[in-house]
Amino acid sequence: MRALVTGGTGFVGGHLVGALRARGDTVTALVRSPARGASLVARGAALVKGDLHQPEALARALQDVEVVYHLAGLTAARNAAEFRRVNEEGTAHLLDAAAHAGARRFVLVSSLAAAGPSPTGGRRSALDPYQPVTAYGRSKAAAERVVREGSVPWVIARPPAVYGPQDRELFKVFQIARVGIVPVFGNGSQELSLVFGPDLATALVAMGTAAGIEGRVYYPAHPEIVTSAALVRAVAAAMGTTPRILPLPRPVASGILAVTGAAARLAGRATLLNLDKANEFFQPAWTCDPTPLERDTGWRAAHDLTAGIDATLRWYREQGWL
Repeated sequence: MRALVTGGTGFVGGHLVGALRARGDTVTALVRSPARGASLVARGAALVKGDLHQPEALARALQDVEVVYHLAGLTAARNAAEFRRVNEEGTAHLLDAAAHAGARRFVLVSSLAAAGPSPTGGRRSALDPYQPVTAYGRSKAAAERVVREGSVPWVIARPPAVYGPQDRELFKVFQIARVGIVPVFGNGSQELSLVFGPDLATALVAMGTAAGIEGRVYYPAHPEIVTSAALVRAVAAAMGTTPRILPLPRPVASGILAVTGAAARLAGRATLLNLDKANEFFQPAWTCDPTPLERDTGWRAAHDLTAGIDATLRWYREQGWL
């Protein structure tokens, strides 16, 4: 199989390139910085320098490609317009180029944020209406609509929170857990679906290769549901510590997020820690149903939380991060 991966220099993208190459697939990665793509070259991928707004680069990257895996996008932006330009308009440019190049399938890596939160004890399914609560979620929902309306056969992945080797977000929890006091938004009861990064990579490969699944939306996740407090405790247990969880009520957290968001704006940079993101942090649950993906492709997440946290910690230590 000949595949194009956008966002290959990112956390999930790197795992996907590795999974594709392990299958023997020919992989091209569209990258803004070839220097950052050195690890992809080491895995056998070819690089094309460019971005989602450069038609000539897209045409070169898509030459002879059968399957497009679109991971590139913004998770943090200075405003809604920035989100739209990359997540919606960039997707439209890539989709148009893929159609012109004759690609057979377009796998969009969206987000559970595009669908929206779930009620306590419930799980999001592909049949639920869009209910995003942040500018990021709305931009990912818009990208999905672009793909749905395009001419290339498509499959959409909506992963929940992703963690694993090379992840820098969960790494912050490991760092804080060593101190012994770990703040959590709300009271720690938020319910979460999770997926281990290498497991997500194999799920995406399944979505790019399984027959007869075009036009479907899937949630690649482990079926286990955990609370935010349980996630913190699992990290601490792996490190041999017992954390004190510090609840952050919404008024307190909103004040903190207002300050961090304002500081980022003054510095001209984007941050995940802003008031808009509070609309995600304080939902009762972000959970989803992976059974349709399991049924249609045979994929199963290989790592529950304990196994995934242990593997992640082992990688952090091997790399000297901890």
